[in-house]
Amino acid sequence: MNEKQQSLLLESAARFPPPKGVKLSYGTAGFRADASLLESTVFRVGILAALRSLKTGSVIGLMITASHNQVSDNGVKVADPSGGMLTQDWEPFADAIANAPDPHSLLQLITEFAKEEDIVFEGRQPPEVLLGRDTRPSGEALLDAAKQGITSIVGAIGTDMGVVTTPQLHWMVRARNRGIEASESSYFHQLSSSFRCLMDLKPEGIRKNGDDNALVVDGADGVGGEKLEHFKKMLTGLCIEVRNRGEGMLNEGVGADYVQKEKVAPRGFGPADAGLRCASLDGDADRLVYFSVILNESNKIELVDGDKILSLFALFIKEQLSILNDGESKKDNDSYQAHLGVVQTAYANGASTDYLKEMGLEVVLTPTGVKYLHEKAAEFDIGIYFEANGHGTILFSEAYLCRLESTHKTLLSTSEGSAKQKAASRLLAVSQLINQAVGDALSGLLLVEVILQYMGWSICRWNELYHDLPSRQLKVKVGDRTAVVTANAETVAVQPVGIQEAINTEIAKYPRGRCFIRPSGTEDVVRVYAEATTQDAADALASSVARLVDQYLGSGSA
Repeated sequence: MNEKQQSLLLESAARFPPPKGVKLSYGTAGFRADASLLESTVFRVGILAALRSLKTGSVIGLMITASHNQVSDNGVKVADPSGGMLTQDWEPFADAIANAPDPHSLLQLITEFAKEEDIVFEGRQPPEVLLGRDTRPSGEALLDAAKQGITSIVGAIGTDMGVVTTPQLHWMVRARNRGIEASESSYFHQLSSSFRCLMDLKPEGIRKNGDDNALVVDGADGVGGEKLEHFKKMLTGLCIEVRNRGEGMLNEGVGADYVQKEKVAPRGFGPADAGLRCASLDGDADRLVYFSVILNESNKIELVDGDKILSLFALFIKEQLSILNDGESKKDNDSYQAHLGVVQTAYANGASTDYLKEMGLEVVLTPTGVKYLHEKAAEFDIGIYFEANGHGTILFSEAYLCRLESTHKTLLSTSEGSAKQKAASRLLAVSQLINQAVGDALSGLLLVEVILQYMGWSICRWNELYHDLPSRQLKVKVGDRTAVVTANAETVAVQPVGIQEAINTEIAKYPRGRCFIRPSGTEDVVRVYAEATTQDAADALASSVARLVDQYLGSGSA
């Protein structure tokens, strides 16, 4: 970085002093805080995004959103060239520059980091960052701060994609780096055309068991509701009514996070909606849950969460692969059996994991966090991951997609219209419909809808796949959360010594009992999760294990 470049950066940074007494940390959700505290941080993340673009020689994304948080909060996160999350290797640098006390400290950090990473500032193509924001009132000012951060790196370009969902921005970054047009219209075109293809490939004569093609969607009064209201006009064979599409307060008594945690109908839904198929997006449309309002029960609902969405997707994909492989022997040189994997965390309800295994699916557990789920799913030919909160997607490996396209081409020429050719077409259409960069409530919703029509299932029939085991989550305040060390995807506590044996003794007292502990990533608490066949048993198991944590680590429970 030459003197002129350093001078520009110092001058820009002086306009965005960091708030005193505030320390921020970059996690899975990026940086989040009250919007009034974020201008300096967003400016600095703009710098980071430009540096990331220089380092990778690719387009990078910067999204301003706080997802399901209250409207007064905001946040910022970076999308890597694949459309996925910022590499974990750069998270410590994100923390360091966000918390640098003054412009000169910031410049020193950037200079040292650029040297370590071999980032060249001259003679390269100009770095480019795609910018997006959700509907929060604070978004516009923060977007301006991000632009100034980007352009403080000489030659860097910040391209404003406008008000978009988080998954749209991630999709656009992935598209640009693959040479595909990165616009909202191209996103909608890809989703609608692949949806139409799947609808055209439904088996003939299947009738829905109960409800019709009508769907009522809670838009969380956020960007997803606005986009769906526009997008639904492009969809045939599906009647969508969007409620909470921006007229009320963002995330207040609405949205997938509220519905999943509280297990009640969102604002604007009530007894009159009993029997209807309903879905809820979260504030930035990267989470999706379904529900049905219970008759004569005011705002109580039957929740169909991310675990059930995963099960639906897995059954459909497995069926298409079975059709494709029918009559093929694993010993045949020409045949190829795709490796399908389902990825969950220990927080997935045990009943869902048991069901998936009973269906003959390979289930793998990872530590908590989307980055771990996504990473593991990418190891399969087709990897499906979801969290109960409704965040998840399906990943197709490049190698398998090439193989599938070749198979489909052969089938078109030798047996067009056959069951195998249609199965290959469906799998290719799913790979286009689903957002492979990140969990996407809009693309996920369309895939759910087309599979329900394919199966001829109502929401009630879908919800009957299995019945969740009652569960309870508690947290215990401790002096030092790092004293708890876990293994086996956080299902076993190896430190403190002896605590796992004590937990096992408690678990053994309850039929289908399951319990694990894990340290929080953000506060000095240890989280306890327990399941059993009754709610009373789950509560008792969670309480007894919370007492064990208190006994081994001390400091009182919350």
